[in-house]
Amino acid sequence: MRIFLLGADGQLGHELTGALGCFAEVVPATELDFDMTDPQALRTAVRAAAPDAIVNAAAFTDVDGAERNPRQAMLVNAEAVATLGELARDERLALVHYSTDFVFDGHKGAPYTEEDAPCPLNEYGRSKLAGEAALLQQDAPAVVIRTAWLYSLRKRSFVSSIRALCRERAQVRVVADQIGSPTFCRDLAQATAMLLYGVRDAPHEAIAAARGVYHLAGAGSCSRYELACAVAELDPRREEHAVRSIVPVPSTEYPSPARRPAHAPLDCGKIRARFGIALPPWRESLARALAG
Repeated sequence: MRIFLLGADGQLGHELTGALGCFAEVVPATELDFDMTDPQALRTAVRAAAPDAIVNAAAFTDVDGAERNPRQAMLVNAEAVATLGELARDERLALVHYSTDFVFDGHKGAPYTEEDAPCPLNEYGRSKLAGEAALLQQDAPAVVIRTAWLYSLRKRSFVSSIRALCRERAQVRVVADQIGSPTFCRDLAQATAMLLYGVRDAPHEAIAAARGVYHLAGAGSCSRYELACAVAELDPRREEHAVRSIVPVPSTEYPSPARRPAHAPLDCGKIRARFGIALPPWRESLARALAG
């Protein structure tokens, strides 16, 4: 099986390169290789790679930056995705694309299922939802994986930032009124590899039959404050910490250009039922991530 991997240099793409490489030939691509917002350049790159499947881990992920530059976010997160959907349909490829819990407004008060109506609060969420909609409207052979609070220690993330702050400051203040499902990049990459390994004999046909949106995130949920406390507690190098207290604060203490959903855990039952895939509890994954 040959897989064209977009966003190979990102925190998820790095993990996907290793996980997919266990059973497939991976053709990695980064933003330095071509401009994915140029439809013709994207088509040329995909056709040159001659893959059986495309995994799109490339995205405009600067949530606050999307408020300042919504057009660029839409080009990367929606229009380029539409081009990938057309290619997958016309060239008979399989496509795996990632989306986000930020398509929801966080007002439900319970974990979101795939049947819940999206209502994004910010430009990033709107651009990601537009990408989903493009694939669905095209009837593309695509599985869209909505995930949440993605982190690794390889690049800057909430978890890596909190760990660094714990080593630098006596007090760390963290918002306590945003709740979600933390997801370790390596777990998500390995789950994606399991999904594609299971359809390796006929990827286009299998993904076309399963096309649609699926939620996949770390099991359970917590607040940003609870996640920060867990980072401090589970870090195996606690002797290096300067922190004496982690203080819960409201989101209003850290105003940002983009509004965030206050409560958007994801219900991941659909992907478990269809593919037999589930991620571990978030604390278990966090401990493994911090252990290196």
